Amino acid sequence: MKFGSDFSRGMTHGIPIALGYLSVSFGFGITAVASGLSVFEASAISATNLTSAGQAAGIDVIAVGGTILEMILLQLTINIRYSLMALSLSQKLDKRFTTPHRLLASYGITDEIFAVCSAQKGMLSPAYMYGMILIATLGWVIGTFLGASAGQLLPESVSSALGIVLYGMFLAIIVPPSKKSRNIMCVVIVSAVLSLLFRYVITAVSSGFAVIICAVSASVLGALIFPVKDEEEQE
Repeated sequence: MKFGSDFSRGMTHGIPIALGYLSVSFGFGITAVASGLSVFEASAISATNLTSAGQAAGIDVIAVGGTILEMILLQLTINIRYSLMALSLSQKLDKRFTTPHRLLASYGITDEIFAVCSAQKGMLSPAYMYGMILIATLGWVIGTFLGASAGQLLPESVSSALGIVLYGMFLAIIVPPSKKSRNIMCVVIVSAVLSLLFRYVITAVSSGFAVIICAVSASVLGALIFPVKDEEEQE
């Protein structure tokens, strides 16, 4: 009975995430079809790779015929943060989280699921995380399927307009912290300038490697110029 109640509670907490994913993945589906992928391929990507930024960058690599190495490095650079989230959540897992459960639950760790799980009081059970991951994943995959299907039926002008939903989400992620922190704003600006440089000047570099270089360079520069002080130093 405990499993069922935890699972239901996880699904309940995951419904707002699923609704948010539904709209964002709709934009990804349209973008994927516009890049030459089929409805099935777009849906399969969302079902196996729960990362909006990684998926958006990945279809760019696919569209230009990038290499496997380029794709691997790109996904590693963009998604390495999930490993840190998993390490953080590992401190909140109860004794029922055996190794198989940990491996299975790691599939569904996203920014939103990590935030909700971290905010929970007490330890997390496998059933709770499975419930949240299930409903959130359904929202992401269904949204992608609907967007990809609509992308094949709607006029190109309408599809292009709806395709900016995904990029609107990215802006919603970086704008609020940039307004609060001048350091973050500087890192974002450096990344944007480097991106424009690779887009219009250094055109010989593929889009995948350009994203990797921009992300790593901006992050390293930010760490060097704006280091985060330890709590002891701040005191």
